[in-house]
Amino acid sequence: MTGGLLRRRDGHHARVGFVELFFDLVFVFAITQISHTLLAHLTWLGALQAAIMLGAVWWVWIDTSWITNWLDPERPLVRVMLFGLMGAGLVLSTSLPEAFGEKGLVFAIAFASLQIGRGLFTLWAVRGDPVQRANFQRIVIWASVGGAIWISGGLADGQTRLLLWLLALSLEFLGPMTAFWCPGLGHSRATEWNVEGAHLAERVGLFVIICLGESIIITGATFAELPWTATTVLAFVSAFLGTVAMWWLFFSAKHDAASEVIARAENAGAIARAAYTYAPLPVVAGIVVTAVGDEMVLMHPSGHMEAAAIWVLVGGPALFLAGTAVAIFAVWGHWPRSRLVGLAALGALAAAAPLLTPLLLTAASTVVLMAVGAWETLVPSHKRPG
Repeated sequence: MTGGLLRRRDGHHARVGFVELFFDLVFVFAITQISHTLLAHLTWLGALQAAIMLGAVWWVWIDTSWITNWLDPERPLVRVMLFGLMGAGLVLSTSLPEAFGEKGLVFAIAFASLQIGRGLFTLWAVRGDPVQRANFQRIVIWASVGGAIWISGGLADGQTRLLLWLLALSLEFLGPMTAFWCPGLGHSRATEWNVEGAHLAERVGLFVIICLGESIIITGATFAELPWTATTVLAFVSAFLGTVAMWWLFFSAKHDAASEVIARAENAGAIARAAYTYAPLPVVAGIVVTAVGDEMVLMHPSGHMEAAAIWVLVGGPALFLAGTAVAIFAVWGHWPRSRLVGLAALGALAAAAPLLTPLLLTAASTVVLMAVGAWETLVPSHKRPG
């Protein structure tokens, strides 16, 4: 890479900069949009559409985080690039509620502009390094093919749009998996990815904080508009404790230790790809779905349990635990027994859910998360099997 725009590899410059935090503000809005859209369309189709939107938002954000892991956001040109991405990201965020309606083309053009524009800028920034130039040529090609499919979906309607966007999102996932293989250019090698593990760990942690913050905003705003009865107060307490439990589990000692493992690893790029690119997505999805469930329970704490409510109230915590377990496996090569037991307990809750009220089910899910956190806190990892 050309030295002028590169992030220096030392302790100080591994820190996340204020401009990166400023960039993240766009995604606070995006996550809120997705949560509200899912709550308003709580069907299988609505869930699939929300998953596509969340996947798109995630790839925009994580791809940018990888770029600022290499480029120095304190450089004026890199900052201008980030501000441009913020503008396009804000357009994308505003279009989310109608992405499968009237604003589909706006959403698609904004997404394609983000992915292709960032890739072209980075390709220019690394023009002096033949290896990295080839890497980003591959990335721009993948982004361009994907962008064409996103825009084609934006021009289509109904099921055709859904299918095209599923294909486009699949390409976002396949790109890093295949090391962006292109005919004539081959593929990238993980050893070529010079990763600053501490920076990437902090960036992903900040995105999780965004999602947890969005959950707190939804809980507080909903509770503020409700009468304070015994059931609504209990639902509020359960929602708050559930958010605390997720923070507790994500920001455990393993989160801090992961960056050190990556720094020492020979295949640092491959580990970072699994732990910080793929594994956090179910974590984020779990937090978003849990926030939707918390709002549902606050509004309707008692009564009959419908299938959609069961999937949301149990599925959110389950997605979160599964994502954190995959991240731990990606870094350390073993499955955390405590989190697998937690997943089994949530499965048992799902089976018993028809016998419970929404309040009892969400409270039980919160207890499971807190129990897993207590297990990992009270039993040192060197004494804990798995």
